[in-house]
Amino acid sequence: MVENGHNITTHPWEKYYPKDIRWDTPLTAFPLYKLLEDTAKKIPDNPCIDFMGKIYTYREIQELVYKAAKGLQDLGVKKGTKVGLFLPNTPYNIIFYYAILRIGGIVVNYSPLYVKREIIPQIEDSQTEYLITLDLKVLYEKAYDLPQTTCLKKIIICSMANILPFAKSIAFRALKFGEIAKITVDESHYLSKDIFSNKGDFQEVSISVKDTAVLQYTGGTTGVPKAALLTHENLYTNTSQCALWCQEGLEFGEEKMMGILPLFHVFAMTVVMNVSIKIGALMILLPRFDIKSVFKTIHQKKPTVLPAVPTIFTALNNARSMENYDLSSLKLCISGGAPLPVEVQEKFEEKTKCKLVEGYGLSETSPIVTVNPFFTVNKTGSIGIPLPQTRVEIRDPDNQHQLLPVGQKGEVCVQGPQVMAGYWNRAEETAQAIQDGWFYTGDVGYMDEDGYFFIVDRIKDLVISGGYNIYPRQVEEAIYLHPDIAETSVIGVPHEYRGQVVKAFIVLKENVKLSERDILSFLKDKISQIEMPKFVEFRTELPKTLVGKIYKKKLIEEELAKKYV
Repeated sequence: MVENGHNITTHPWEKYYPKDIRWDTPLTAFPLYKLLEDTAKKIPDNPCIDFMGKIYTYREIQELVYKAAKGLQDLGVKKGTKVGLFLPNTPYNIIFYYAILRIGGIVVNYSPLYVKREIIPQIEDSQTEYLITLDLKVLYEKAYDLPQTTCLKKIIICSMANILPFAKSIAFRALKFGEIAKITVDESHYLSKDIFSNKGDFQEVSISVKDTAVLQYTGGTTGVPKAALLTHENLYTNTSQCALWCQEGLEFGEEKMMGILPLFHVFAMTVVMNVSIKIGALMILLPRFDIKSVFKTIHQKKPTVLPAVPTIFTALNNARSMENYDLSSLKLCISGGAPLPVEVQEKFEEKTKCKLVEGYGLSETSPIVTVNPFFTVNKTGSIGIPLPQTRVEIRDPDNQHQLLPVGQKGEVCVQGPQVMAGYWNRAEETAQAIQDGWFYTGDVGYMDEDGYFFIVDRIKDLVISGGYNIYPRQVEEAIYLHPDIAETSVIGVPHEYRGQVVKAFIVLKENVKLSERDILSFLKDKISQIEMPKFVEFRTELPKTLVGKIYKKKLIEEELAKKYV
C-alpha cells in the first residue's frame, strides 16, 4: 500500500514513533569518517571535546585527524591494516579512530584494563599490526615488548600531558612523574608528536560503505572472544538511526554529551562518540568513572545527554550527595548494556526529573536495535521499539524459522542495516548467527500488542529447575522492589534433585541489615515458589565487567567450583 508517496508498513510499533519519523525513513550510508568531515564543515568553531577542561573545536579535531592519517600512512598503514586502540577516554581515541578510517584502516578496540595475557590472543586473532596507547606505565608496560613477541609491528605512544590544560599539564609532569613510562624510540616504538608532525596531506583512499571499519570483540570468559565485523554502513546507519530517534529533543550544535562510558565499548563508540559528532555536540570525556567527578561535572559543565549502564544509574541513585548537585541540565538519559531494573529507572526519574529510557543492542548490531521513545509511550521494563528500517521478530528456539505470536516468549531475531557482516575468521559461527538475513541474538523475549519488546533473559542464562524454566531477570526485578536493595544478580546453581535452583547475590544499601529470611519473606507474594531463591548471599559488592555491568559469568564460574545438594 502507498500513501502520499510512502510505502505503508504494518508494524504495530509505528504508531508510537517519535514525531516526524517513519519506520521506512530512508537511510543513506557513507564512509564513517564523513560524520566528522560534514560536521566540521558546518560548525568548525564549535567545541567538539572537553577533556579535563581543555577544549578542542571541530576544526582542530579534523586537522589533527588529517595529520594523524598522514603520519599513519608514512608508517605503513594501508587499506585493510588493523590498528588497535589501547586507550582510556581521551581525545586520542576520537582523533586516531577517524584517522584510521579515513585511510581505509580497520580499528580494533582494546580495553585499557586488559592484562597482557588478554591482549596477546586478541592481537594474534585480529592480526593487529599497529597499537596506539598512552605513555602511562599502567598501559605502556603491558605493551612495550609486543612487537618482539607477537605479529604487532609498531606501537605509537601518546603523551598524556600534552592533552591536558596548561596548568594541569605542568602539575601532571611534576606530581605524576613516577606514573609516566620511560620510552625508547626505535624502529617499533614511535611518539605521537612525530605522527602529527606533518601538513595533513595524506593520500586519498577509495573506501566502500561495505568495507570493514571496526573489529569489535564481544565479551567472553574463556579463550579469545570473537570479533564482529562492523562495516562503515553498519556504523554510519546506526548512528543516523540514533540521531533521528533523538531529534525531537535535541538541537544540532547545541548539545553536550556526557562521556562516562569507555569508548572502546560499542555502546559508547556509537552513542557517545559517533552520535555526538553527527549532531554537533560537545563530548565531555571522563577518563574513568568516579561518582564524585560525575556529579561535579554535571553540576559545572551542564551536559544535556547521559548514556550509561544500569549500574551507573544505580550508583547515582544511591549516592547520598546527589541532592547537593544541580542535575537539571540533563534532558535525555539512555540506559543500555544490561537490563534496567524498573526501580532504578523510576527512582532516577523521580530524583532528576530527567527522562530515562532503556534501549537494547549487541556488539553484532553496531549496537542499537530498539529504544523506548522519549516523548511518546515509554513502557517501563521494555527495551522499546525497533529503530527505523529495523525488523525484530520472536522465533521459536526449537524451530528457528517459526514466528511466535504476540506475548509468547522466544528468541529475539533482528534484521536491519546495522547488523554485522559476520564474525572475523569464523565462518561456522557466522552461519549459525545469521540465517536468511536474520541475526539470532540468543536473547529470550516477547513482543506485546503495541509492538514493544521485552527481554526476559539470555537463552544461556535460563535456569531449568525440575523441568520448569526460570528467568533470572524476573527474580531480579522482584528483589529490586525492596527499598533496601542496592544491587542484585540471580543465577542458577547445581542441585542434585532439581538439576538447578536459584541463587541470589545481594548488595544492601548503606547502614542496612537484612537476613535471608527477610528477603524470602518479602518475595513470597511476588514470585512463584519454584522461582524462590534456594540460596541468598549478601556481598559488599558484585563483580563488574570493564564497562560496569554486573559480571554474571564470574558469579557462575565461582559457583560451579562449589558443591550444592
